Amino acid sequence: MCTMLPVRHRDLSPVSHPWGPLREIEALHRQLGEHLRAWQRLPEVFDDVFTPLADVEETDDAYVVEIELPGVRKSDVDIELTGAHLTVTGERKARERSGILRRRERVVGRFRYEVALPGEVEEDGVSARLDDGVLTVTVPKAERARRRRIPVQ
Repeated sequence: MCTMLPVRHRDLSPVSHPWGPLREIEALHRQLGEHLRAWQRLPEVFDDVFTPLADVEETDDAYVVEIELPGVRKSDVDIELTGAHLTVTGERKARERSGILRRRERVVGRFRYEVALPGEVEEDGVSARLDDGVLTVTVPKAERARRRRIPVQ
């Protein structure tokens, strides 16, 4: 016959441990966050050009590139397509402020996003729109690069 003995769990909260291993982990986490934020600003330090965040999606008939550009006007964006190489450049301008800027986390200045699309494209049908801070560039695939379903007979 097997009897069950009660198991007592140790309390691992920082209060019960005066040397605070959890406090050390929390401090390391904070330091790592500070270092990562500093790395985000490196492009500003070297050449004042940053790379915005983007997604590239492939559909059956096109490549869709979505680039996060909050605060950027349409007139401040340039889009070039050379073969299957898409380049988006422009500038996010700092807005005028009446008070003292105490902290800046949003990147301003010139930006550049480049991507080599993986297949042949139709350069004439490219479209772009800027809605709600997201630039969407749709690059149609060349007819011969489009996926086709082949029925089995």
